[in-house]
Amino acid sequence: MTIFYLVKSMKWILTTALILSSTTQYSAQVTDQTKQPVTNKQPAQPVKTPASPQQPTSGPVFILPKAPARLSPVSGRRAGMGSRDNCPAVPTPLTALVPFKEEQKVAGQTNKSIIGIVEGLTTSERPTFWFYIPYTQDLSNSSAEFSLQDSAENDVYRNAIALPSKPSIIGISLPKTVASLEVDQTYRWYLKVHCKQESASIPLYVEGDIKRINLDSRVMQQLEAATTPRQKIIIYAEKGIWFDALNMLAQIRISHSNDASVQEDWQSLLQSINLDNLAKAPIMNLPNRQ
Repeated sequence: MTIFYLVKSMKWILTTALILSSTTQYSAQVTDQTKQPVTNKQPAQPVKTPASPQQPTSGPVFILPKAPARLSPVSGRRAGMGSRDNCPAVPTPLTALVPFKEEQKVAGQTNKSIIGIVEGLTTSERPTFWFYIPYTQDLSNSSAEFSLQDSAENDVYRNAIALPSKPSIIGISLPKTVASLEVDQTYRWYLKVHCKQESASIPLYVEGDIKRINLDSRVMQQLEAATTPRQKIIIYAEKGIWFDALNMLAQIRISHSNDASVQEDWQSLLQSINLDNLAKAPIMNLPNRQ
């Protein structure tokens, strides 16, 4: 009987000890968890706003299309020759704002007038042509004329142009009365300045080619995804569509003449065709003189 109670007492003591041991271990785990940081929880991160289209950090840069086919076999002239027709000497010659590829230099020209490939692409039905004109309306008996011809040398448009009040970059737009340029057709443009009205006088002039194209689907998608005019200008420039890039940026520069970022983009675009010397010249749309 005594042995029975002794055995029973020992079992009760052992059971109690096991219970106390288990309770002590669980309490220690809880205490450790409350004292230690949760190891699988990441530090709080700042909340990020949804990504929005980013403005390119660099300005627009014109890139010639890969393996460009020459628009016409006839050479062009981006800069007018030196003083002719009794025109006054000027620091910067009459200049077309168009890409240029050198073919040959004109011997003896102090203003580095060069004959070469002067051409550009557009998607516009009636594009705008931009020129730097150093001659002004205060020249007596002076005149200027812009003309555009098709590949058969038929006039598409011809009009007298008023000289600016001061040396300036001017834009000449084809009016709505002119038929749309045909896609995949090359046209020849001319700007001629007479400093005298004598019939035998030889004008200063610049000339080159323009071709209207259709955009491929990939470029159209890029333009549709662009959220700002600046992004579109950069796309046009990168794809070699000169007249569209230049005209869009020129219009923005006219309406935001005091915007430093617009001026930087204008400098970048002209520098890419080696005309950054004209970046600070005044700019305007010149109304056609009928």
